[in-house]
Amino acid sequence: MPTVTSADGTPIGYDTTGRGPALILVDGAMCLRAGGPMPLLAKHLQDHFEVYCYDRRGRGESGDTGPYAVAREVEDLQTVVAAAGGSARVHTMSSGAAIGLAAAAQGTGITALTAYEPPFGSDSPEYTAELTRLLASGARGDAVALFMAKVGLPAPVIDHMRLAPGFASLEAIAPTLAYDDAALREPLDWSAIRVPCTIVAGGASPEFLQHAARTTAERIPGAALEVLEGQDHNVDAAALAPLLITLLS
Repeated sequence: MPTVTSADGTPIGYDTTGRGPALILVDGAMCLRAGGPMPLLAKHLQDHFEVYCYDRRGRGESGDTGPYAVAREVEDLQTVVAAAGGSARVHTMSSGAAIGLAAAAQGTGITALTAYEPPFGSDSPEYTAELTRLLASGARGDAVALFMAKVGLPAPVIDHMRLAPGFASLEAIAPTLAYDDAALREPLDWSAIRVPCTIVAGGASPEFLQHAARTTAERIPGAALEVLEGQDHNVDAAALAPLLITLLS
């Protein structure tokens, strides 16, 4: 597995598959290459792109140099763009859109961007305060459970998941929940985003996610909005990939 070194010295682990123009995939909260949707999506895209999957800082094979700042995550993505030859298309998932769009606003090598259901507007002071308290006290499992409740999982489902062996892997990256929360709250210069952007929503997703997608598309100059009927936030890679191939080829 190759790594690149971000501007602050943090190692960023990534891998590639396929051939064609470079396409970088940016995960949302609680996801990484070993436990997220991007590797499967990459398999559906590899006949059309050279696909780069990387672990965002604090996850998987990437390091984590403090203190955290959204700008450091933007630098991480820029470093992966440099590894891809200096220019790349970018597809982002959920809160990962905050990183991709912030990088695109800086005009550094991103040639086109798609974002699936960026949840702008879903942050709240109460969630931020409780998440901060739990992480500061070392209650990582409770922090993960708080996030799961925030995204709508029923309490019995969360309780069951906490008993599963895989929950430990979520606890390991629980501090990055604060990173995603910060990224969604970071002011963004929407007018500075000049690359072609398409925001995608699932037709079966809750209205607040569809509203967030519409609002995001309206804020970005020239951005388009696409709706994948029958899909929700856990989008099927086989359904999403053909749209991305059309938009980014």
